[in-house]
Amino acid sequence: MNLYLKYRPRTVEELDLAGVRKTLSEIIKSNKTSHAYLLTGPRGAGKTSTARILARIVNCEQNIKQLAEPCNQCSACTAILNGSAMDVIEIDAASNRGIDDIRELKEKIRLAPVALSRKVYIIDEVHMLTKEAWNAFLKTLEEPPAHVIFIMATTEEHKLPDTVISRCETFTFKKPNHALLAAAVLEVAKKEGCKLEKKSANLIATLAEGSFRDAF
Repeated sequence: MNLYLKYRPRTVEELDLAGVRKTLSEIIKSNKTSHAYLLTGPRGAGKTSTARILARIVNCEQNIKQLAEPCNQCSACTAILNGSAMDVIEIDAASNRGIDDIRELKEKIRLAPVALSRKVYIIDEVHMLTKEAWNAFLKTLEEPPAHVIFIMATTEEHKLPDTVISRCETFTFKKPNHALLAAAVLEVAKKEGCKLEKKSANLIATLAEGSFRDAF
C-alpha cells in the first residue's frame, strides 16, 4: 500500500497543519456544521484527508448529541474509511464538470441517506466546473436539503465565482514548511521500522516541494 494512504490522518489530532486542526476543532466545539465547506490550498496538503475526517465527524454514531473526533470504529466510520459508504460520494470535477453532471447530482441529493445520518458530497478539483454547471449548482449550494453537506476542494480558488466562495465556510491549507515535512518523513520511517538519517529526511522534504503526498 502507498505510504501516504497507509498513514493518512484519521482524526483531527493527526492532521499535520495546525491551522486546519484549529478550524475543525472549532466546528466540533460549536456543535454546528455548515451546509458547504471549501478546502483550498496546494496539492498534497491534506485536503481530501480532511474532507473524509469531516464526513466521519458528522456521521459518527458516537456524535449524535455532540460533535467530537470520529471514533473510527462504529459502522458509519468504518464504512467511510473503507470506501463502502454509499452516502459519502466523491466526485472528480475534472471529469464530471458539465451541466448534465450537475443536473444529475441535483436529482440525487433529494434522496435521503441510505445508511448514514448525513449525505456528504466531496467534490475535488471543483474549479474545473464549467460556467453553465456553476449556474445550475448555485441555488442547490445555497439551500441544499438538510441531510446534505458539500465539501469542495481546489488548488485554484481564484478560478471560483465569488458567489460560490461566499456560500461556503473556507479552510485554507498552507504549504507545509521544510521542517514539518522532514519531521513527518521521519515519523513515517519510524512507524515502518526503518532507520532514516535526518539528512535523508531533509532531502526527501526538499524533493517533495511542500507536498505530504509526494514526501511519502
